[in-house]
Amino acid sequence: MTRGVRAARVATSAVLPAEVALVLCAAAGVRLPAPALAAAEAVVAGALLLEVWVLRGLYTAARAAGEEPGAALRTAARAVVPVQVRRLLRHELLAGASLGRWVLRRKHGVRPGDLAAGYTGPQTAMMYGLVFVSVVETVALALLIPWPAVHRVVLVLDVYGVVLMLALHAACVTRPHVVGADGSLRIRYGALFDLAVPPDAVASVRVERRYPEGRLVTLSEEGVLDLVVGSQTTVTLELNRPLGFTRPLGARATARTIRFHADDPHTLVAALRQPAWVLSSK
Repeated sequence: MTRGVRAARVATSAVLPAEVALVLCAAAGVRLPAPALAAAEAVVAGALLLEVWVLRGLYTAARAAGEEPGAALRTAARAVVPVQVRRLLRHELLAGASLGRWVLRRKHGVRPGDLAAGYTGPQTAMMYGLVFVSVVETVALALLIPWPAVHRVVLVLDVYGVVLMLALHAACVTRPHVVGADGSLRIRYGALFDLAVPPDAVASVRVERRYPEGRLVTLSEEGVLDLVVGSQTTVTLELNRPLGFTRPLGARATARTIRFHADDPHTLVAALRQPAWVLSSK
């Protein structure tokens, strides 16, 4: 079964991009040669049958071990589908749902009495600039590409890219940082990052503007976590014990200090320093 699981994981990682490419071609109206299409679909069907066979075996084993049907199915899926693929699919689904929440002006995970702290200020102009450039590129390629099939494929990809960028920004807008009425803190970046900090884990918090270099999530050897937005952070949170968190692609790590960005860091810091009864009475 171990070899079967490995083969199924490889098949999932390889087949998903291939199936997406076939769907994009179909959406663009591109007709692939019949032999090529038949071969591609045969490979996809074979990979799916392998995955179903492995999933069935894992599900049966989990049920025999006493797990409930839902838990057994999740156990089997986690064993077959790589965590990176699950995280990316989850992010795209949640980001897509955020578009509707953005239009309706609703926030995710913000209860009455909580403080919602936005963090999109440094990236808003850049995101809209990228969307504008993508739209201009789409129009330019529509005029320059003389082959209808290539034009349709590029058009579908460009439109998908524009929607994905808007969805990413919508997820950030609708999923702000949250200071709870009990003094807890939820640090987020769209659907990619979510870290809950309980009140008793906070040693100190201060406003501190920094300009770290690196990716969105960077962890130093000393346990300092930087959640960078627009190449900056504005709040430094010292913890009295290490806290575990999940990276965007599923890897686990721990941090003792967290530096992140908030558009209004003074309000967020003041809310964290207030007693819980003061927040709950507002």
